[in-house]
Amino acid sequence: MALLGFVLRRVLSGHTSPLWKQVERCRISSSRWYNISAYMPEAAAFPYVADYSDLYKYSVNQGDSFWGAVGRERLSWMKPFHTVQDCDFREGKIRWFEGGQLNVAVNCLDRHIHTCPDRVALIWERDEPGTEVKITYSQLLEQTCRLANVLKRHGIVKGDRVTIYMPPCPQAVMAMLACARIGAVHTLVFAGFSAEALADRIKDAESKVVVTMNQALRGGKTIELKRTVDQALKRCPSVKHVLVATRTDSQVPMNDIDIPLEEEMIKEDVTCDPVPMESEDMLFLLYTSGSTGRPKGLVHTQAGYLLYSALTHRYVFNYQDGDVFGCVADIGWITGHSYIVYGPLCNGGTTVLFESTPVYPNPGRYWETVERLKINQFYGAPTAIRLLLKYKDEWVKKYDRSSLKTLGSVGEPINSEAWDWYFRVVGDGRCPVLDTWWQTETGGICISPWPAPPNAEILPAMAMRPFFGIQPVLLDDEGKGLYANDMSGALCIARPWPGVARTIYNDHQRFKETYFQPYPGYFFTGDGAYRSKKGYYQIIGRLDDVINVSGHRLGTAEIEDALNQNVVIAESAVIGYPHEIKGEGAYAFVVLKNDVDVSEDALEKDLRDIVSRKIAKYAVPDYIQVVKQLPKTRSGKIMRRVLRKIVARKLDELGDLTTLDDQKVVEEIISGHALLLERNSTQKS
Repeated sequence: MALLGFVLRRVLSGHTSPLWKQVERCRISSSRWYNISAYMPEAAAFPYVADYSDLYKYSVNQGDSFWGAVGRERLSWMKPFHTVQDCDFREGKIRWFEGGQLNVAVNCLDRHIHTCPDRVALIWERDEPGTEVKITYSQLLEQTCRLANVLKRHGIVKGDRVTIYMPPCPQAVMAMLACARIGAVHTLVFAGFSAEALADRIKDAESKVVVTMNQALRGGKTIELKRTVDQALKRCPSVKHVLVATRTDSQVPMNDIDIPLEEEMIKEDVTCDPVPMESEDMLFLLYTSGSTGRPKGLVHTQAGYLLYSALTHRYVFNYQDGDVFGCVADIGWITGHSYIVYGPLCNGGTTVLFESTPVYPNPGRYWETVERLKINQFYGAPTAIRLLLKYKDEWVKKYDRSSLKTLGSVGEPINSEAWDWYFRVVGDGRCPVLDTWWQTETGGICISPWPAPPNAEILPAMAMRPFFGIQPVLLDDEGKGLYANDMSGALCIARPWPGVARTIYNDHQRFKETYFQPYPGYFFTGDGAYRSKKGYYQIIGRLDDVINVSGHRLGTAEIEDALNQNVVIAESAVIGYPHEIKGEGAYAFVVLKNDVDVSEDALEKDLRDIVSRKIAKYAVPDYIQVVKQLPKTRSGKIMRRVLRKIVARKLDELGDLTTLDDQKVVEEIISGHALLLERNSTQKS
């Protein structure tokens, strides 16, 4: 009652917004009361564990006991493991559940057939609205076995690599699980990559087979996947066969090594014996960009990765049996691996494959899909949320979103305005927004507002709490621990966890140098983080996205968050550039919302005032350039390296732009940059 009286007094005095949001956030969380053994049955055997806080501490301090119990109960083993972990971060040595044998496909498919064969496993939300395809667990198992038999008949055996170049579709999931079933190693390549990028990945993996489609559809556009594969294979002599699935009615040229996938699958048996796999055998390779520009083939293995993706899927999103999980990421990224395929299917869940874009055929596409498929958990990227912010709220409100229980963001820190809109408009102020932090390297979510104690607060634009078994630490430039609250530093992880990548394919030395040598004894994430006065974590961006202005370290995400609080700004990107006096300066690119009428001079003044007020005068960008769009990949990631090269006037070093959603954006930004410099020069003279 005291709290209620205080709130009422604040309302009457006009001070409502921040506190009301806190009360609302508490209200959302209040439904999560649980006793600890009902919440996590394994906890009943953990001594002195009575609540969430005890459980988290136990998972960190008694990791062998925690992960051993969870691993035994949550996975189906062909042979039990004898050692929970054998890890040494100083040597880059990571081994989990040694001695154990299992098959990932069995854990994702076969074991659910006995309990829920007719449960929908996949909902393929095709590019064309209203034409979704639902596939049950029994159907998915049958088709996976057929595809596995096709691979075997064409010479693929345990340990061979198979490249999958496909958009989000059932055949891609079947190909992944077919590889897992027979012990092959899959490597998905994002279907927006160029022929050159695809060839680089095929060559590095030494793949024998490529699985692709004749064409793909996205946002009403046709993408020539097979043509790209044909171009790539001119440089890839290791490839012996190309399995070509059919997405459109268009005929494509077929070469001697090309095989129509569906025709081959029909010929095969509906059963395929699963191959027992050691816990540390490779499950998949996934390529991610490195600071050198050379792609890194990160290796994830069988048991540890599967367990971690399943456990985080269950507890971060509070996923319950019967829920429909809607992750709208591309299957070619780690988010698609962990939270479209392996996590949900290991848990026997229903998972959505989203083939289209947020604005096709209109800006209501996400929310119309939520209404039609009755999605319960929605997991998307902040860049998509910021894109949709440019449109009227009616595009959201015209659709029934009452099925939603949880909203998540992934890929980059979400800014406060986008968080608020996501919470208030999309979630109607009743769905918690989970700003999740993790990486390709971590395998699954490491820091997130959930799991948490009952009634725990959720603060906007903060990842907040480490997951079970994750012990974050902040270190200074000399590698010393920063243990007090209200401090920023390099984000590292002190203890091993099952989901972490094991190595870089064929380059373990690079793996050690990248992740373990910068701070010996710790896993170095490459990110900077702030730990608040309450001990919550906020990601402030990549350390190479941290700029040093006159001796002050600034996360570019922090400046972007301030800029985005202006009501006319849809999104922004800030980069550092060399400054002859300050060492580094800040250069901001801003995108305006639709139908905004404001002078650039007035806007620039307002933005400078906001940054000065929210952060400090030294954080104010030296240049603010208004652009129509930011250069993004088809997955929505801002290509900041392109912006850096433009500002540095190194246009001959822009590199491969074929992964951009719209290459014309770069030309417009280059022209605008030149005009901005000319205008500033004229004003100074």
